[in-house]
Amino acid sequence: MLKRCEDTNLCLNWEKSHFMVKEGIFLDHNIFKNGIEVDKAKVDVIAKLPYPTTIKGIRSFLGHAGFYQRFIQDFSKIARPMTRLIEKDTPFIFSKECVEAFQTLKRKLIEAPILIAPDWDLPFELMCDASDFAIGVVLGHRQEKHFRPIHYASKTMTMAESNYTTIKKEMLAVVYAFEKFRSYLIMNKSIMYTDHSALKSILGQYTIPVRPSPRQNQITP
Repeated sequence: MLKRCEDTNLCLNWEKSHFMVKEGIFLDHNIFKNGIEVDKAKVDVIAKLPYPTTIKGIRSFLGHAGFYQRFIQDFSKIARPMTRLIEKDTPFIFSKECVEAFQTLKRKLIEAPILIAPDWDLPFELMCDASDFAIGVVLGHRQEKHFRPIHYASKTMTMAESNYTTIKKEMLAVVYAFEKFRSYLIMNKSIMYTDHSALKSILGQYTIPVRPSPRQNQITP
């Protein structure tokens, strides 16, 4: 690590540096031999936050929770009732669905899994899914017959994307996964899983257009 810092002209603060430790907090993440996890102290603060009563409060909560969204499966789908409230010309009504989303995100943070570091000698596995309005993907490895997550990711669909057919939404999730995790997957073996059986025959084609546009996203084997 010190050699890499020297090669990139990165300066370290000696007083803030720790050596010969088994774990430590770095950029609000706890790093240790088993992987990476959330900073429990930060999560405890978020878990004690009251219900937001303003749009500013929602933005603040989603900002804090969203910092750790790589640990939360389907973050965008869960948060959707609250993200709707910050859209233009939407009346502020913190409904029962918003309360449930708020509590679910806090619970997911408290129960956040340990994310493993990538092993470049193992194939990567991708799991993709799409709902009516959101996409959820996860990257991981298969270790001792168990799937171990490396990174969760999700996004809310645009208005146009939400009007896609089911199969196009599922394909959109696949494309999003490969784009999101491109730095992991390039030049490495990867296995993709989807719960949509109709994609199997489509993925057998050499080139797969996802949506009709001048700049089509395509997957080629």
